[in-house]
Amino acid sequence: MEKVIVRVPATTANLGVGFDTLGCALKLYNTLSFSLSDGLSISGCEPEYRNPDNLAYQGFKAVYERLGLDVPGVHVDISADIPVSRGLGSSAAMIAAGAMAARALGGFELSSGELLSIVTPIEGHPDNLAPAFFGGLTASMTESGRVYTLSYDIHPELRFVLMSPDFPLSTHAARSVLPDSVPFKTAVGQLSRLALLPKALEQGDEELIALCLKDALHQPYRFPLIHESDKLRQLAHELGCDAFCISGAGPTLLCLTRDGSLAGKLSEAARSLERRWDIRELAVDRQGARCI
Repeated sequence: MEKVIVRVPATTANLGVGFDTLGCALKLYNTLSFSLSDGLSISGCEPEYRNPDNLAYQGFKAVYERLGLDVPGVHVDISADIPVSRGLGSSAAMIAAGAMAARALGGFELSSGELLSIVTPIEGHPDNLAPAFFGGLTASMTESGRVYTLSYDIHPELRFVLMSPDFPLSTHAARSVLPDSVPFKTAVGQLSRLALLPKALEQGDEELIALCLKDALHQPYRFPLIHESDKLRQLAHELGCDAFCISGAGPTLLCLTRDGSLAGKLSEAARSLERRWDIRELAVDRQGARCI
């Protein structure tokens, strides 16, 4: 095989209490083509990303290096609909695409789980990468260099309403405000909510989901970095949705609801805000990364 095209979904990670653990794939995609060539070349992105540090190439290279093989030259063409630095898993999508392409072009007999373990060190944690590879809702942990992932069902009527602002927030900045430790009582409360959240998502229980999204590890420190997040939370509450959290590290915000009209109502209400917010409902992607 000389060329492969890979499509990878966006992801929303953490889901409140599932810090660095939970993630869900959504129907918004990056599509990348990989063609074997004499050297590395990249198109379809800004010039500053057309180099060996490009995350798609990093994912591609990691697979060959893990197998102890020379990395072949490759041309990568990128068509990206997932916005960068918005908390929708753009980095994970690029890394997963590179790993999938390496497997296909190299003819390697590697499972998606093995690919996930190979490239997780690039991202640092698997919460976005796991749903990018497998689709749907996943929970993940890493032990001795191996990533363990389980998938969960989501109620078919549950809707993901994403609110993306006209400004970015780097993951580095979002992590820099986190505390080094939390009280024991806080940790116990976090665990109790995390234990209930997957079942609440399966049942579509909006009241219980809202309670489970009351995170104490990262959101209290990150919300102040997201201008007008408090106003959007209030607007969502007034429209009947209290299941509100940060998507990934932000600045995109997320509402979980069974109200099919919420996205439209929130869009209208947000017109009064200072910043411009792109508010839309995204369906759950249940397939994950795949060659097309």
